[in-house]
Amino acid sequence: MKKGTKRIYLDVCALSRPFDDQAFLRIRLETEAVNLIISKTKAGQYSLVVSQVHREEIEAISDSFERIELQARLAAQGQSIKADMAAIRRRAEDLTDLRFGVADAAHVAFAEQCGTEFVSCDDALIKKCLKHKIGVWCGNPVAFCEKEGLR
Repeated sequence: MKKGTKRIYLDVCALSRPFDDQAFLRIRLETEAVNLIISKTKAGQYSLVVSQVHREEIEAISDSFERIELQARLAAQGQSIKADMAAIRRRAEDLTDLRFGVADAAHVAFAEQCGTEFVSCDDALIKKCLKHKIGVWCGNPVAFCEKEGLR
C-alpha cells in the first residue's frame, strides 16, 4: 500500500453485488460502481482493507463460484492491516446494542478502527450508520464514486 493511499472497506454485500441478479437497474449501477472501485484499487488509487469478518462471511457463501471468486479477489487485492481487536470487539458490541446485526456491527467497527471509508449496498445498514453517526464516511458504491469523482 502506497503511503497516503485512501483506505476503503467494502462489506460483503458490496463485494457480492456483481453476483446479484442484474435485471434491476439499481443492481447494475451498483455493480458498475463496485467494478470501478475495484479497478481503482488495482491501479493503486485506493487500498481495499480486508478483515477476518470478510473471510468468515465469504466462507459461508453457498455458491462455490461466487465464494471462490471473492476469496481470490481479497487474496489478490485485499490489504490486511493491524488493528486493535479488543477495541473493535467493544465497538461491535456497542453497535449490536443499537440494533446492528452482528456481522454488520463487526464490519463497521473494523472500518472505524482502521479509519477507512465504508461502502455497502445495504440501505438499512447505511441508514443506521448515518443515524448513529459512525466515525467514518459511509454510503453505497454509487455515492462513493460520485463523492470521489471516479469515472
